[in-house]
Amino acid sequence: MLRIGIEFVPDKPIEKLVKWTKLAEDAGFDNVWITDHYNNRNVWAALTAIALQTDRIMLGPGVTNPFHISPALTASAAVTINELSNGRAVIGIGAGDKITLSGLGIKWDRPVSTVVESIEYMRTLTEGSKFKLDGKVYKVKGAKLAIVKREPVLDADGNPVMKDGKPVKRGPKIPIYAGAQGPMMLKNTAMVADGILINASHPKDFEIAMTKIKEGVDAAGRDISEVDVTAYASFSIGSTREEALKGDAKIVVAFIVAGSPDVVLERHGLDMEACNKVKELLGKGDFGGLPGAVTDEMVDAFAVVGDKDQCIGRIEELKKSGVTQFVVGSPIGPDKSDAIKQIGKDIIPYFKGD
Repeated sequence: MLRIGIEFVPDKPIEKLVKWTKLAEDAGFDNVWITDHYNNRNVWAALTAIALQTDRIMLGPGVTNPFHISPALTASAAVTINELSNGRAVIGIGAGDKITLSGLGIKWDRPVSTVVESIEYMRTLTEGSKFKLDGKVYKVKGAKLAIVKREPVLDADGNPVMKDGKPVKRGPKIPIYAGAQGPMMLKNTAMVADGILINASHPKDFEIAMTKIKEGVDAAGRDISEVDVTAYASFSIGSTREEALKGDAKIVVAFIVAGSPDVVLERHGLDMEACNKVKELLGKGDFGGLPGAVTDEMVDAFAVVGDKDQCIGRIEELKKSGVTQFVVGSPIGPDKSDAIKQIGKDIIPYFKGD
């Protein structure tokens, strides 16, 4: 069964995020992911408000990064959210944006090692254990959270797991997802993460990504079923494709086109001259000219856009390629509330019934 998540950007008042998340919970969404950018509202403050006013939906940053906040602080925040939400916290962690971090005066170095070691760091702390590491990035002499309630670990028969004559104790499980795009990040985080968040919406991208994820799980002696492979997709739904394209759908696609390397644009057979035109308009800040410059081919390559049947068709293709969670990302629809309700009525029942 496919999990369905939703992404919100905290660039709107937190009461709106809470309202939309409550709608999403009522609609049957499994996860809500809140993006983490320093120039928006604080992700953990937003998650606190959401945790206190929801009951079922899983929630976490999608994604934070270990360069602007220590994994120890992220672990502490996640454990706190897990307590407030009665066990619904997840963590999404990625390498962050090099340009943004550089603008903040933060050195962006060894991104793959930093993310992999931070996952191990946070997992140990959220489980309530002491973390030590003489790694490529982190030199931790001894870190431990004082707020984790540890319980005995039970085996398949319900008996306590013993080690050195003592019962093994562990805190509540908080799943950790890696935001990954490049081949090395995909492979190495697949060795340690509970899930992989991939900013893509086309099966071609997942054919390549799944190869690297499988290499990682095989190298770690894991099974692919242990990893929640997540399509973190730009999405817009309407009663027709034309309606779905209203609002910000093409603007979001324009930013994706502008940020994609040529190898990705070529993978999708896009006209490079048209792509360069989009980049030029964005560089000038000409948002009025962008919708006319973004082609249908660009939309198809970088977003899931259309009526319910068109959206279901693309999500089905992604599921067949190995995706186990589909995240409805910005802009969601011309009107967020209406789109959330439509997804709950037309999309979620389709995938929850298989």
